[in-house]
Amino acid sequence: MPTITSVDVIDVRFPTSATLDGSDAMNPDGDYSAAYVVLGTDDDLTGYGLTFTIGRGNDLCVAAARQIAARLAGRDVDALAADLGGLYREIMADSQMRWLGPEKGVVHLAAAAVLNAAWDLAARRAGKPLWRLVADMTPEEIVAACDFRYLSDVLTPAEAVEMLARLHPTREERVAELAEHGYPAYTTSPGWLGYDDGKLRQLVREAVADGWTHVKLKVGADVDDDVRRLSIAREELGHRNLMIDANQVWDVPDAISWVNRLAAFEPLWIEEPTSPDDVLGHAAIRKAVAPVGVATGEHCHNRVMFKQLLQAEAIDFCQIDSCRLASVNEIIPILLMAAKFGVPVCPHAGGVGLCEIVQHLSVIDYVCVSGSLEGRVLEYVDHLHEHFTDPVRVGGGRYRLPEAPGYSAQMRPDSVEAYRYPDGPQWAKQ
Repeated sequence: MPTITSVDVIDVRFPTSATLDGSDAMNPDGDYSAAYVVLGTDDDLTGYGLTFTIGRGNDLCVAAARQIAARLAGRDVDALAADLGGLYREIMADSQMRWLGPEKGVVHLAAAAVLNAAWDLAARRAGKPLWRLVADMTPEEIVAACDFRYLSDVLTPAEAVEMLARLHPTREERVAELAEHGYPAYTTSPGWLGYDDGKLRQLVREAVADGWTHVKLKVGADVDDDVRRLSIAREELGHRNLMIDANQVWDVPDAISWVNRLAAFEPLWIEEPTSPDDVLGHAAIRKAVAPVGVATGEHCHNRVMFKQLLQAEAIDFCQIDSCRLASVNEIIPILLMAAKFGVPVCPHAGGVGLCEIVQHLSVIDYVCVSGSLEGRVLEYVDHLHEHFTDPVRVGGGRYRLPEAPGYSAQMRPDSVEAYRYPDGPQWAKQ
């Protein structure tokens, strides 16, 4: 039985600010980064996890992840894998670390990195991709791994078991459908705010040629610029779906007037129109800009905020993030709540490693939780996949099922060495 013998957390950063990849109205010059957790064992087995940041401050996540992950040294891998719910509760029960959150901010991001590595380790030990590890669990086993604290006014563990049990007999039918057709996706790659008009037009045109039916553009810096850019995108897209994303830059009245100005371009949704903490603000915006939908969630601190957004009828699309929430343990209850409220889950995936990780969660949502693809598209960004040993496979606007064991979070060793911050050779050249 393997034992965890080493815990390493590495600061890895990519200088994406040089090309303005990832640029938006709130974050104009980010360097896509990861607090990268590696759990070594006395066997050939290793677990990998990460949390995503955009540069400065990644060192804070690294420091917090080291604090949290230190408790895993010396643990039996099989015992850990058999009780991932217990590990989650142990980490969340650390009162001194909770004081720095609780369940939000740097500490929660760090907990996500550590728990992602633990789930990756469990999936590798089982020889299964993460989505398959969960799909092979009974409803009771899934619920035992999850956190339903503070959710009982909306969803109880017993109700969650019932929801999962209804879909359990037909899971393999949906797995077969995904294996044949893939999971529907949208691309943000053409729409970064720092790209000039020519590059925007060319990238949207290429996206259409590659089979994309959903394309997202960043907005919110200047309304006249947005009108011009959306005109270009709509010309190239024709009848295909266009989404817009303001990355939290507006107050509520500004969001309403700005989106109504852009409504002529028929966006499917406005993403993050205001502060991610403003539940009632999102509800007001949703009412005022319909039929444009409201999407948010990538910056929601925890499952409780998602509960409130759903209770307040504040969102049309639920956007979980695989690294801001505390891993599978916290995310599956959100998937269940969204399914109960009839709100499609369209995860955030713009960032290093996020596409690789979150694809598993969309598969879990369809196969185990919602049983539906209606209104669901998973974000895709065509950046930095070459740095992963098991990169996403996308074609014709769809994700292909991950097949390799684990959570798809392992970076290539040469990439880690090259982009370690601040001593990696790629940073020495800056």
